[in-house]
Parts: sequence; C-alpha cells; structure tokens
Amino acid sequence: MNPHPPHHEPDAPRDLVGIGIGPFNLSLAALAQPLTALDAVFYEQRPAFGWHPGLLIEGATIQVPFLADLVTLADPASHWTFLNYLKTRERLFPFYFAERFHIQRAEYDAYCRWVAENLPGLHFHHQVDAVRFNPERDVFEVDFTQLDSDGEAEALGRTYTKNIVLGIGTEPHVPEPLKPLVETPGVPVIHATDYLAHRQTLLAADHITVVGSGQSGAEVFLDLLRNRPTGREGLHWLGRTEAFAPMEYSKLGLEHFTPDYTRYFHALPESVRDRLGTTQWQLHRGIDADTIAAIHDELYRRTLHGGWPDTVLTPGVHVRTAGRIATTKIELHLEHIQQGTRSRLTTDAVVLATGHRERPLDRILAGLDPYLRRDSRERPRVDEHFRLALDPSVTGADCHVYVQNAERHTHGVGTPDLGLAAWRSATILNTVTGKDAYPLPARTAFTTFGLEHRPQIPPARQTPTLTPLFEGR
Repeated sequence: MNPHPPHHEPDAPRDLVGIGIGPFNLSLAALAQPLTALDAVFYEQRPAFGWHPGLLIEGATIQVPFLADLVTLADPASHWTFLNYLKTRERLFPFYFAERFHIQRAEYDAYCRWVAENLPGLHFHHQVDAVRFNPERDVFEVDFTQLDSDGEAEALGRTYTKNIVLGIGTEPHVPEPLKPLVETPGVPVIHATDYLAHRQTLLAADHITVVGSGQSGAEVFLDLLRNRPTGREGLHWLGRTEAFAPMEYSKLGLEHFTPDYTRYFHALPESVRDRLGTTQWQLHRGIDADTIAAIHDELYRRTLHGGWPDTVLTPGVHVRTAGRIATTKIELHLEHIQQGTRSRLTTDAVVLATGHRERPLDRILAGLDPYLRRDSRERPRVDEHFRLALDPSVTGADCHVYVQNAERHTHGVGTPDLGLAAWRSATILNTVTGKDAYPLPARTAFTTFGLEHRPQIPPARQTPTLTPLFEGR
C-alpha cells in the first residue's frame, strides 16, 4: 500500500475505490479514515447522503439498537460513533435521560449525514460508468462522470485501483402486475419509498390501499390511520404473508444476525442456503411488535363510541392483476392464497410496501463479466471475505472486488442488517490491508449453529490393571 496517500498521483493505483455511498460504504469509509497508509476514495452519483427519505415517518424507529451505528461494533473508540455525534450536537445528556435503545429513523439519517459531511475522501455527484481490468498494469480502471448541480455531465475522469468495494444498495421492488400502473403518469400508485413526498395527496383520497405486510407497510398504514377521520378511514391493508406477523426478536433468534451465523451460513451447500432463504422471512420481513400494538391500539380507540373503523386488514392475499377504471380509480384483482377465492377491489390510491431488492451488479460489472465466476443460478460467487470470485489472472495480481449488501445468497439474512455493517467493513479492511487493523471477536453467539466435525478416535488399547487380592479380606 502507498504509505503516503494524501498526495495522490493521477495514474497511480489507489488501494481501494468504493462505489456507492449508502450506510455500508459510509461505514467502510469511516473505519478506513484512521488507516493513514490506506489510499481510499468513494464515489456516489447522488448530490448528498440520504437514507430512505420517503420513509422517515415521524416516530418510526430503526429496528436495531443505536450501537449498530457505522463503527461501534468494530471500534467503539472511533470518532464516528453515534454517541460522539450526540456529543458534538450537545445532545448527549438529553439522549441519556430519554433512555432509548432504538432511535428514530430520522435521527439515524441525521447521524449518517453528519459523518458524510465531515469525512474526507467522499465524492458525491460522481457517477461511475464502467469498471475494467487492465491486464498490462494489473489494476482496475474505474471510469466516472462528474455531475453538475442539475445532474448533467460536467467532466469525465478515470482512476485506477487494486480493490473495489461495491455498495450500490437496493432498489424498490414493484410486483409485475402493478408495474404498468406505477409507470403511468398521474395514477396515484407509489412505492412506499416515496411515501412522504406523496403523503398529502394520499390523505386527500377517499380510499387508500396499502400492499405489503412488512414493517414499511405497517408504518405507512399506521400513519394513514392516525390521520384519517374516525368512521371514515377508507383503508385497506393487504399482504401475501399468512398473518400480520411480528418480527422474530427473541434474544437467541437475533443471533442469526451475528458473524457466527454468517460464517455458518456461508459454509452450507448452495442448495441448502437457497432453501433457508425462503423460510426465514420472519427474521427480517415481520413487523416490530410495538408497531403492531400501536395499530391495534389505534383501531381499538376508534371503537370506543360504538361501531368499527372503516378498515379492512387481510393477510394471505396475492394481487393477480391491476388496471385503471376511467382516470381516477384503480381496480385490483385479488386472490386469497388459502381459500383459493378471487375478488376485486376498487380504490383511489395504492401504496406499495413491497420491499427492496439488491440492485443488479451486471451493469456496473459488465466489463468484468468474462472474469466473474458464478453459481448454478448464475449469481456471483462471494467468498467468506466478501470478495467476488474472479479469474485467477485477476486475483493473482492481488486485485479484488468486494460487495456490501449484494451477498444474501451466500451470507444469509444478516446481509442487509445494519448491525453487521461495522463487522463486515472491518473484515474487508483487514483483508485489503493484510493486517489485523480491527481485531474482531472469535465468537459472537451463544448458539452453536452446526455440529462440530470432530472424528471419533477410539482410545488406544491398554493392558488392564489387575486389582491385587489380599488374604484375609
């Protein structure tokens, strides 16, 4: 590594280039900053950091404790901890007396923005266009476009690096039957990630349908419910899951979000990992128990003077098709999975709380496609250090591509979890530097997830010991 990275020569290869600045690459950048021998730079096409701004609903909290900030679980003495953020804002004592273990989403976003605004080496308004491997120089070439304040191309650039870390995040998922509605201008069908931008328009509608039975769907439904008149709520809440189920939040259940489980999952056969991925939905797609309680409390409050609220909450429902009626109505064709029955629902607006999916790597890595090694389902293979499996001609040159939040198929349910951000970032930095820059714990869970492979070796045959006999006994 370059021992004096601040004075970077344009054609000299960097140690690390991060593509995308979401929470995970921001964590990596924060932990990389004290490693003065590491020459690292990060690019993001957006003008500034923002964490799901459309879902920063008042009162909504993140689902991990504040200790799951960008750095604490790898380096609690870091300058970039959430507690130090509070100290710089003179809010440490109020937070102490608030006794909150789970902070609001808006506060987590503000903390991340504080880090992003003060951390060196972050370049916003930079769109990465292509990544290639240069076999003559044994480096990656990263082409980017610098954007102006309007998002238009201002200048082209190129940098060279030995290591790339992809943190390009996720994108909203829209089910196929609803894509035509979302893509049609003027039709009030939005994804939950844009909820706050359309909230006033939605509240003005006579009838609103929320699709999705996870945490986002619950938070949107609760916010709409609290702001609709009693007896004239006009709300439907639909979900594919068999129940509006709570998130698995028992202490031993949470150990699925530890490095121990991540290592166990990674070592399983591909077919077993794929099967587990379909059965563990309640570990990450359920609803916080407090949110469920708040919804029930609000519904119950509206029955105090007789009558029931004008709401319908139906789990186990699949949206088969959807269409427009005239110009102001939407018709959803529903199927109940258990009953096998079908019906139609006419509504004025739809909020799709249908989650996010990992953003495909194929576009950004098109230039590396010949070097990529894939599994039986054509997904990139990812090793235990979060490196893509590449051709030996690349890795033999000590060039690697790391991924953050693109490895659920190889590393399990903890992949998008904020609680593993600092550990994964530290793992990547330790691997890149070849040093134990951030000592990590050998054990993190009380649960032993698999049987230890200890061959049973029979003891060596020994001559039996004879008990002497004594006369007179």
